[in-house]
Amino acid sequence: MDQQLSFFKAITDVNAPAGFEQPMTQFMKDAFDEMKLNTVKDNTGSIFAVKEAESQHSIMLLGHLDEVGFIVTDITEKGFIKFTTLGYWWPNVLLSQKVSILTKSGVIRGIIGGKPPHVLSPTDREKAVVLNELFIDIGSDSKEDTLASGVRIGDPITPYSEFEVMHNPNYLLAKAWDNRFGCALAIDVLKELNNQITVYSGAVTQEETLSRGAKTAAHKVKPSLAIALDVGICSNTPGMEGKSQAKLGEGPIVMLMDVWHIGHPSLRQFVLDIAEKEGIQVQHDFLTGGYTDAGHVAQSLDGVPAITICVPTRYIHSNTSIMHKEDYNQALKLVKKITESLTDEIVEKIINQTYQ
Repeated sequence: MDQQLSFFKAITDVNAPAGFEQPMTQFMKDAFDEMKLNTVKDNTGSIFAVKEAESQHSIMLLGHLDEVGFIVTDITEKGFIKFTTLGYWWPNVLLSQKVSILTKSGVIRGIIGGKPPHVLSPTDREKAVVLNELFIDIGSDSKEDTLASGVRIGDPITPYSEFEVMHNPNYLLAKAWDNRFGCALAIDVLKELNNQITVYSGAVTQEETLSRGAKTAAHKVKPSLAIALDVGICSNTPGMEGKSQAKLGEGPIVMLMDVWHIGHPSLRQFVLDIAEKEGIQVQHDFLTGGYTDAGHVAQSLDGVPAITICVPTRYIHSNTSIMHKEDYNQALKLVKKITESLTDEIVEKIINQTYQ
């Protein structure tokens, strides 16, 4: 496994659901320390490396540390674990999936239980899965046995899935590409970066639970501009045609808008100009049922011009997902060229919407 793939495996293997991001905060801190960069953190765990320049202005590049997960809400007398979600899940994708329960004493593996089809009535087979009827089985005989394993109410839970390179080696399967893509890019973009304005590059907490960390992080960093780095919807699988405009393997996405935010027009134009100049193929998309951290950053302070750059990713908000390696590489090239091309003069034009 080459260096990039080893990095991807390491960053997606970290268990850090929304509200419990400390392992990813530490992962980012270790990476920034290795590059000998100073860091800033807010009190939620959001973290940014600082690459300073002699400038008035700065840009914030933000992924998000958290992944979708669960939290233990009860332990039954027979030792089964009840849970609710951290972030948005469609319950139908949960049955018979492996999970990791993150206890104080270590990781306990479990499986979300379900009924075999042999015992289901025709009506039951047609029913949607109901979240509060689900449970996790850790191979326990009783509540006392489950407690003896170390599991407690309030413990976080993450999906369990191993990193794999698929038949086409550009197709990379892992849990938590949403949003270890953004975390990885926020680290990689700082390598050999020749910036003309100060850069804050890192990731925020709790995006999956209404983008809470973006608010505190923007208050801490006080950027002039911001680019959220996140995953997007992928349309080139059966049944997804027309649900999205973006396709795996056709380059990064420049997001037009989501339910909270309209991409800043002057900043978006600057991004498109850089993409054209550098010969980077980009896609456009929009979200009518989701959001990114750009929305809350854009509404912070006196208003921060912000956009989102994504990569299309298959099967997000499930136990596993697929990202295309070349989409990542092109997104990295794009964000790096954007960051290196910004000057105080250009930032002023973007803020005043006189950049054309």
